[in-house]
Amino acid sequence: MFVDRVFIQFSAGKGGNGVVAWRREKFIPKGGPAGGNGGKGGSIILQADTQISSLDWFRHRRLIKAENGAAGGGNCRQGRTGQDLILKVPCGTLVKDGNSGEVLHDFTQDGEKWVLCKGGRGGRGNDSFKTPTNRAPNQYTEGTLGEQCYIELELKLIADVGLVGFPNAGKSTLISTLAGLRVKVAAYPFTTLQPNLGFIELDNYKRIYLADIPGIIEGASQNRGLGLEFLRHIERTKLLIYILDASGIDGRTPSHDFRILREEMGVYNPELLERPYLVALNKIDTEESREHIEHFRRDYQFPPHTLFEISAAYGEGLEALLHEIARRLH
Repeated sequence: MFVDRVFIQFSAGKGGNGVVAWRREKFIPKGGPAGGNGGKGGSIILQADTQISSLDWFRHRRLIKAENGAAGGGNCRQGRTGQDLILKVPCGTLVKDGNSGEVLHDFTQDGEKWVLCKGGRGGRGNDSFKTPTNRAPNQYTEGTLGEQCYIELELKLIADVGLVGFPNAGKSTLISTLAGLRVKVAAYPFTTLQPNLGFIELDNYKRIYLADIPGIIEGASQNRGLGLEFLRHIERTKLLIYILDASGIDGRTPSHDFRILREEMGVYNPELLERPYLVALNKIDTEESREHIEHFRRDYQFPPHTLFEISAAYGEGLEALLHEIARRLH
């Protein structure tokens, strides 16, 4: 199961208590105070990692707590420091306040670290209270509690290009052909249930990252089908590609699909309609496609150079589409 949003209570470790202790050694009648300080509590640190693709590790965790610091000891021994808890999250993870929704941090770079909760300070033992006028203090302090917070982790995939379309339009076939990504494709209608992320490597060794999200259907904004739940994964993209089924095999036309996709995306986030885009009429290898393509070209009111005819299954027209993608991005 692909997990891209979780709510978790985090708690850093408590600092160890200081202690009251005395030196009791032979031939030292006035040994004095010897109580050590407590150790610092462990902090919780989040770290971005490109090798992780989802928040699945956090799926069944509701409380995550770091290690407490140990209490001080006699002979001025300081307690052991609690171990920091380093949790790895995918690049593109947003850290939000679980109650207000305020964005606290955005992980965009591999290896980036951020301290979520600081551990509590260790308490003072009685040795730290001795002064020339107070040579036998009988006091100590307890360690402080670590920081606590209720956090929402939300994943938004980081990609250059986002593929948008109805179920069975050929998005998974296209990303598997362009990026060599192994995804489920079949000869019967179904939709991707989780986002896929792949990349194309160009001749100059630059990479273009593609994000394929589950299909959008009419009424998705009213929570039909998978709703608009996964559209967050294309919010960071620089270019959108509308994949339209030109064969009409499901009883729809490309003009209908394009209109509905634009409407549903506008409901989710109007800014997506201003994003640069291309339109790919897929499945041109079928006999029924020619009539639908001609009708779509007559209805298409946007620049003609943004429209491409392709067959993702047979590789037709992909070179021209890829060239335009690279030109737009680089």
